[in-house]
Amino acid sequence: MWQKASEVNEMNRFYGCSTKSFIPLIMHILLTGSTGYIGKRLLSELVQNGHTLSCCVRDKNRFNLPDLSLPEDAPPIDQIIRVIEVDLTDASSLQNIPGDIDAAYYLVHSMSSSVDYERVEAECARNFKDRIEQTSAKQVIYLSGIVNQEKLSEHLNSRKRVEQLLHSEHYALTTLRAGIIVGSGSASFEIIRDLVEKLPVMIAPKWLKTRTQPIGISDVLKFLTGVLGREETYNHHYDIGSDDILTYKEMLLGFAEVRGLNRHIWTVPVMTPKLSSYWLYFVTSTSYLLARSLVDSMKIEVVCEPNELRELLGIQPISYRAALLKAFHKIEQDQIASSWKDSYASSGTTIAIEKYSMVPRFGCFTDIRRHSIRDREQTIAKVWSIGGHNGWYFGTWLWQIRGFLDKLIGGVGLRRGRTNQDSIAVGDALDFWRVVDVDKAKGRLLLFAEMKLPGEAWLEFKIEDDLLVQTATFRPLGISGRLYWYSVLPFHGIIFSGLIRKLCE
Repeated sequence: MWQKASEVNEMNRFYGCSTKSFIPLIMHILLTGSTGYIGKRLLSELVQNGHTLSCCVRDKNRFNLPDLSLPEDAPPIDQIIRVIEVDLTDASSLQNIPGDIDAAYYLVHSMSSSVDYERVEAECARNFKDRIEQTSAKQVIYLSGIVNQEKLSEHLNSRKRVEQLLHSEHYALTTLRAGIIVGSGSASFEIIRDLVEKLPVMIAPKWLKTRTQPIGISDVLKFLTGVLGREETYNHHYDIGSDDILTYKEMLLGFAEVRGLNRHIWTVPVMTPKLSSYWLYFVTSTSYLLARSLVDSMKIEVVCEPNELRELLGIQPISYRAALLKAFHKIEQDQIASSWKDSYASSGTTIAIEKYSMVPRFGCFTDIRRHSIRDREQTIAKVWSIGGHNGWYFGTWLWQIRGFLDKLIGGVGLRRGRTNQDSIAVGDALDFWRVVDVDKAKGRLLLFAEMKLPGEAWLEFKIEDDLLVQTATFRPLGISGRLYWYSVLPFHGIIFSGLIRKLCE
């Protein structure tokens, strides 16, 4: 692919139609949101198509390369993918963006990480536009929401405002507007999954009668890559969706049918938006901020307006049912490429991982336990598979109670689980923990707690010779933190001793 890049570009120049030809240009692309749900998957698609990437991340430590099947003639990966630290709220950091880019993807939103997300999103868009105008970029591609109603939610108004702010005379803007995105690990899919699989009977808000036009994640990626460099799409916006126009109730019942579950749903007009938000928050793995934004948007119909993009790109989107089946196939194979749960937005935090990768020693309480191991590889495999569907090996019900209590006070609880059951990477969410360091060769896994606590907590597993060392560290915040530690100390004796024993069996 990379050896042919110059030939492809030369053919485009020969035909005198650069991007109007069906022969794609090989480009240097700026990718924002590269650690997000869409960005992780788009990164793989762009690399497979032969492009070189500059990936914007707030924290380099969170960037993990996806599994890439590259040809033998491909250059070293660090020549294909360059990782740059950029905080879109800090205009000075955008100077890290290289000036020789050909196109950029804007896959940024903040609705689940900030109460004041409209202001934050507008500020990010302005800063991004100002910097891209200083580069050689010819096109910016923005993934937005469907905004065809006169009255919009705050979330959709913000998306529309960002689109307006990204318009420029220095580059062309192509906007793709999508509704519900269905795929393994997507926020919408996981919320629907939680509701259907946990609730045989639902008394639901009347917004379940609102119509929407879902689209599979595989088709979203096809559209995102398809418009790249296509001059016909410059300075245009397109609604993208499948042929299915469904109410949210029909989507839930369709999910139940695919899973072979018998579900009953009744809608009532008396459930307020706030009550609806709490309903979503407690039943699903979503954060309250995201639940509130979703409830606000679910009252707005998101149906596509006809356009010619399908014909132009030769794309026929798959049905909602087919998208569900595809998602479940990925889940069954434990091949989820990305999950919204791994984003910081799932916990409502924006922690810098490097800040917590060094466990403090002073002013902390610790619970240190050691146990001999019989089989190093088996113990590592157990540690690497901890949490999620596998549980915590000992006293899982106690962990579940702790997660429920955390949910009651506005925390993340245990419902996030983990994206993949046997593999783990820095930045991944693991129940109410965040992975801040992982080294399989050394047998070390370090977790930082994202639950609501009067202090900060770490849980470390490390193999030293023929021993597994398990260390729980808590840095208390004031007297409340100290009281908390002593109150849970009896439970630590039960849980942590049982846990390390099970890991070493």
